[in-house]
Amino acid sequence: MLYELFNSLTAMPGARLMTYISFRAIVANILALIVSIWFGKWWIAYLKRRHISETQRDEKSDPFNVNKKGVATMGGLVIIVAIIIPCLLLGKLNNVYMLLMLITTLLLGSLGFADDYIKTFRRNKDGLNGWVKIAGQVLLGLIIGLTLRYSPAAVMNETVNTRVENNITVVEKSPEVKSTRTTIPFIKYHNCNYANMFSFLGEDNKYRAGWIFFVLLTILVVAAVSNGANLNDGMDGMCAGNSAIIGVALIVLAYISGNTIWADYFDVMYIPGSEELVVYLAAFVGALIGFLWWNGFPAQVFMGDTGSLTIGGIIGVSAIIIHKELLLPILCGVFLMESLSVIAQTQVYKFSKRKGHPMRVIKRAPLHDHFRTSVEQVIARDPQCRIWCKGSNELHHETKIVLRFCIVTLILAAFTILTLKIR
Repeated sequence: MLYELFNSLTAMPGARLMTYISFRAIVANILALIVSIWFGKWWIAYLKRRHISETQRDEKSDPFNVNKKGVATMGGLVIIVAIIIPCLLLGKLNNVYMLLMLITTLLLGSLGFADDYIKTFRRNKDGLNGWVKIAGQVLLGLIIGLTLRYSPAAVMNETVNTRVENNITVVEKSPEVKSTRTTIPFIKYHNCNYANMFSFLGEDNKYRAGWIFFVLLTILVVAAVSNGANLNDGMDGMCAGNSAIIGVALIVLAYISGNTIWADYFDVMYIPGSEELVVYLAAFVGALIGFLWWNGFPAQVFMGDTGSLTIGGIIGVSAIIIHKELLLPILCGVFLMESLSVIAQTQVYKFSKRKGHPMRVIKRAPLHDHFRTSVEQVIARDPQCRIWCKGSNELHHETKIVLRFCIVTLILAAFTILTLKIR
């Protein structure tokens, strides 16, 4: 809105500031931070007046007896509002990538809100049916994948070269094309074309198969990252802190992808219009940092599935749009380990229990709960259970666990960007 207004008032002093991505991104970040803090205060007060609070947390599982019951929940709405307002004011609303991100925010936000509503108001701890969640994630994946396939605005220049002649930067780009090319780490030219995986089908059919694979991969990425963020949301400030760091890394990657000079320098494909993601992601990071004002220990509000599903979807879709989805296992390494810990714990326990010798891989899943759970607590609940990886006997308060997980994410984020230069 404001972008279009200032764009039409080019003669007004200062109007050109809106044409700079850096200016709009910084303003969006600050505005999202302010909205998140202000709206968060109002929302928490409203939830408390309505007695909408956490009822499912089991404080007996925490050795430090941190009581979580009675804390306001459904705080993810604060994050969503704090993202949307700056984007509507400062973003290019005719940009296909900005529209896809807003659709992602609203669709997954609605899905998570429905889940929290059932848990809170209907007192059903299972929440929304799992198949409904999956259907929503599949729908979003199809919208993203098919839009990138068929929208004339979603194109890329597979190669770009820049040089300086007479103090003028000259840019040479390959033709704008639809491509299933993506960035991969540790490889010299950083590019991999999914279509080449299907060369055995012939020259024409391999591109059709490549796009089908890309759409299916989009669905997988959206579901995997959103569920990983959901599992990571188990301690005060955990998911918001990790996601803010990931968001900063995505800002860097989006800026590189949308700038010809940096795309040439890092030898990655140039994606026209993807620089608008910088504005969106700046608002995303600002909203998360503002949410930490209320969600840091001791939390005054939990984000619930309204926030965690939305956050994971935003991260996954952003990476897909700039064709950096293969960097996500590194960038979202904490989410990946949380998900793998749950999968391994569940499958091993079920299999071993059928054999008559129940066993756990770690003391408790997701992974972050392992570090605050004692062996005695596990045995008290399941005397016959064996634990394969007991770890240290020292238990940690959740503030230390959150801090250390964020440090790990910070290292992974830095390494993700570094992979663009490791060949």
